[in-house]
Amino acid sequence: MRTDPVTLKVLENHAQAVAESMAFTLFRTAHSTFVKETEDFTTGLVTPSGMTFASPRDLGATWFIGLDYKGALEMIDHYEEGDICVTNDPYSGFVCTHTPDMHIWKPIFWEGEIIAFAVGHIHNTDMGGAVPASLSRANTEVHQEGIRFRPTKLVSRGVTNEQLIDTMMLNVRMPEQNRGDLNAQIAAVNTGEAKMHEMIRKFGVEVVKNGIEDLLDVAEARARAVISGLPDGDFRFVDYLDEDGPNGVPVRLDLTLKVRGDEVILDFTGSDPQLKSALNMPTGGNPRHILLMVGYNYCLYTLDPSIPLNGGILRAATCIVPEGTVLNPQFPAAVGMRSLTCGRLQGVVMGAFHAAAPDRLPVGAAGGGGIVNVKTFDATSGKLTMASIDPVTGGAGGSALGDGTDGSGANSSFLKNTPVEINEVEVPIKFRRYGLVPDSGGPGTARGGMATELEVEVFTPDTVVTARNRDRTIFAAWGGAGGLPGAPSHFTQVTPAGRTIDLGNTDVVPLGPGDVFNLTSGGGAGFGDPFARPVELVVRDVLRSAVTPAAAASEYGVVVDAEGQVDAEATRALRAAHVAPAPQTFTYNASRLAFEAVWTDANYAALTEALTQMPVHWRHFVKREVFDRIAALPEGTRRGDGSEVWEAVEAVKIRVPGLARSMQVKEAAE
Repeated sequence: MRTDPVTLKVLENHAQAVAESMAFTLFRTAHSTFVKETEDFTTGLVTPSGMTFASPRDLGATWFIGLDYKGALEMIDHYEEGDICVTNDPYSGFVCTHTPDMHIWKPIFWEGEIIAFAVGHIHNTDMGGAVPASLSRANTEVHQEGIRFRPTKLVSRGVTNEQLIDTMMLNVRMPEQNRGDLNAQIAAVNTGEAKMHEMIRKFGVEVVKNGIEDLLDVAEARARAVISGLPDGDFRFVDYLDEDGPNGVPVRLDLTLKVRGDEVILDFTGSDPQLKSALNMPTGGNPRHILLMVGYNYCLYTLDPSIPLNGGILRAATCIVPEGTVLNPQFPAAVGMRSLTCGRLQGVVMGAFHAAAPDRLPVGAAGGGGIVNVKTFDATSGKLTMASIDPVTGGAGGSALGDGTDGSGANSSFLKNTPVEINEVEVPIKFRRYGLVPDSGGPGTARGGMATELEVEVFTPDTVVTARNRDRTIFAAWGGAGGLPGAPSHFTQVTPAGRTIDLGNTDVVPLGPGDVFNLTSGGGAGFGDPFARPVELVVRDVLRSAVTPAAAASEYGVVVDAEGQVDAEATRALRAAHVAPAPQTFTYNASRLAFEAVWTDANYAALTEALTQMPVHWRHFVKREVFDRIAALPEGTRRGDGSEVWEAVEAVKIRVPGLARSMQVKEAAE
């Protein structure tokens, strides 16, 4: 190491302070609630080759620790002082991950040499496209998800490309918001440049250059130390998205975590093929793409909260991500809802790490609520209004260390709530309820965190609500060590006539005057046998309305009234009659167990092998056809050994001769 430890720690703190100064500049000057309230943005510093070496710890989104800008940086021919570059194209350099994410970077020169880049992104409320807010799982290609820009210079030697900005504003629904947020981004990277110059003047350019590389090396060493504390072995975990599109079938995410000394391999082979919906994650096959690594980062940070948060921690891991899958799609697959897939993937990674360290990491977090955008009209002025009003997150999973936090968002906790008063000023709507849901946290020795419920009334026609990341209505958060799954999520509409409509996982809903929508997230899962939970904690839960008296008796074996008075004799009888669950690492809800009774590991292995033999553009179609044929089999004839899948594939080939011909062409090309 070229820098002494004391100086390096000082440099680390300075670099983080630079990133945080950028973040303060951004969210204090941004225009949209999604940036200035929800805080869906990033700021940071990256090396001249593009690796993140400094990020804020408590400001903005925490997904992008270790984001590699290399692909985007290299698409610019040359850099000069005063340049600022921008992109939002998910397939150009694989820095952006969907079109609303506008990434920006500025080279920081010192005596003619680029020392670093000031970088960051915001999530624009809208980038045009087929639906308000640009994102819906119903989109089938990236062209429907709004205007896209390859990496290009927004500012050249201090001169702004106004034509580029005008083109952007022409294609979005709320140009004032987009322009205001873009100006805030420019101010942020300018702040980063100024603060880095101060840092160089204070420490000297060679000390700063060496320190940047040493920070990455230290983070790598710390990551390897954490991994060395895990047992060697293969740890597998599987989870599902409810649907691959409107009226669709589940999406499977399959991970085998291979711990080998101080390194890990994350093998995602077995995950579903890329989809004809917007749930694909554009990673370009990068073995350390940040969308694949978010859960890994969270696990390492949980195991060692003092670990440096920079791209060095990714060096101890390698991902295997087959091309043409939902985690590595080919252009022009739609990717706008990749955040739903990434959120579920984080849970999959956490599940595999939990299997390796069940006493140190929590079970499943809630998920399923979504991020709510409203497009409506002011009844008095007729003016169009559009805003992101709130993330509807849920509770964290319980663990051997204690209860999951209620309504925290867990791995989405960086998404901040917007105060109701601000929302009702920004958008002409009425909040009827925003709070926590009793009995939604999974029962356990450590209870899962409660779900969040949002209920809103609208007043004007042609109102459109988009609920991005809707999920967990079928596959609830998973429990562990005898703890039970969390409650599933719900999305309903109540008409002025009082009719209730179950919206399921719909993410774009047209509403009219007097309509009310209610969005309730899932609950976090429980850890450990619920009947082993101390009675006093169950009583506390009842008094806090986290658990109802009925659930206290049925799920925990504690007979207590709403005032907290315990019937000790009845409680002893219930707990004495309880049979402790058999030891198991994971506990799943009834819907998942029913699904996996049909779609066994053997059936999925056969499907994966069959689809791998086909051209990418056939895979989603064949998957849907096979699912339909398996569903139509009489229950008593299902074998679950993979043979019925191969029979279904052969039946599809016979029905669709073009499939067989395409497979022959693929084989010849290989």
